[in-house]
Amino acid sequence: MMLAARFALCVHTARAVTANSRRVPGFGHARNLSSDTDFSGIKERTLIAVKPDAVQRRLVGEIIKRFEQRGFQLVGLKMLQASDKLLSQHYVSLQRKAFYSSLLYYMTSGPVVAMVWEGPNVVRSSRLMVGDTDPATAAPGTIRGDYCLHISRNVVHASDSVEGAQREISLWFHPSELVDWDVCDQKNIYHL
Repeated sequence: MMLAARFALCVHTARAVTANSRRVPGFGHARNLSSDTDFSGIKERTLIAVKPDAVQRRLVGEIIKRFEQRGFQLVGLKMLQASDKLLSQHYVSLQRKAFYSSLLYYMTSGPVVAMVWEGPNVVRSSRLMVGDTDPATAAPGTIRGDYCLHISRNVVHASDSVEGAQREISLWFHPSELVDWDVCDQKNIYHL
């Protein structure tokens, strides 16, 4: 009974928001611009990629759970076998590193789950949630601190800057694969 009431409230809220919305530049879909939910300028998007070792270990759900519990909004999700071309574009800054060929081998060894998460300061927060690249120095409670065993198999990728996130999202996702939607309990999570 309680679930039905929450669903009805979400539907009612969504209809009210849609009826009273204006278009927000850069988002393409109607969004409520009331003072309670206006996050222009602080809302960001980031790419999170669950790497082949974490997919093989069935950690995808646990990683998604952490981002959802943090209050971030999932706006894109797909599982794919990453191509050499995609990975060479993604890791362009690492092409001269000695470990580059083993990195490509690792990233093509199995499927990757690519996600786009949205929220205030999501890039910086995600980096903190993921933890240091080296599991020996990754703090307990971080994704790498809890699940990573060796630096060469570090479970997850997180964009390192807002500009980097924009570039990476455009590599991994077509704009039509990203969904702009309003979370019905957003006012309870974010109130400025």
